[in-house]
Amino acid sequence: MELFGDFALRLLVAGLMGVLIGLEREYRAKEAGYRTHFLVALGSCLMMIVSQYGFTDVLEADLVRLDPSRIAAQVVSGIGFIGAGTIILQKQVVRGLTTAAGIWATGGIGLAIGAGMYAIGVTATLLALVGLELLSHFFKSLGMRNLVLEFNTENRDIISDVSAFFNDRNYIVVSYEMKETPLGAGQILYRVSMVIKAKKMNEEGLLLLMMHKFPGVTVTKII
Repeated sequence: MELFGDFALRLLVAGLMGVLIGLEREYRAKEAGYRTHFLVALGSCLMMIVSQYGFTDVLEADLVRLDPSRIAAQVVSGIGFIGAGTIILQKQVVRGLTTAAGIWATGGIGLAIGAGMYAIGVTATLLALVGLELLSHFFKSLGMRNLVLEFNTENRDIISDVSAFFNDRNYIVVSYEMKETPLGAGQILYRVSMVIKAKKMNEEGLLLLMMHKFPGVTVTKII
């Protein structure tokens, strides 16, 4: 019964650590939130416990020796498949790498707590939160962020004006794609998708600027 209480405590602490990291991702509206991170940490912890203690009867009866790290190693490899599912490649913009890395780290935290290394697991959780929040706050001006802007217009000349508008404000137009949709009576609707790169980017401010500067442009998506 005492051993069961210890295992239950490990599962509880691991799940809590996963929720803490997941809440940060949920706040950022990322692909994997607190539920995903909770399950990853809980499952990793459970598999570590099974790897260490699940074959006790076999070892005692048949004098067989097993490597308790084998299941843990497979967990690390398996987490990669979940992380890969959160990575999205959309119009030359890769998203989800940080969330994928967070899931991988959460799996490691679950393994550590499942092995009874509470202090290491909690410390890793705190460092992960520091890395996700504080580092991005202090060094956000150093990195470049990609953004996809999609808009419609019936005036083709506006497209070059929009490109010049971004270039004048230290944005970099990486690429753009245009599709023409006939509207009838000789009119054409131009659907434009631009990949923009900049150090600082405020989606709401960008949308307001576009509406004010180009009333003939209808912004359909900013991601």
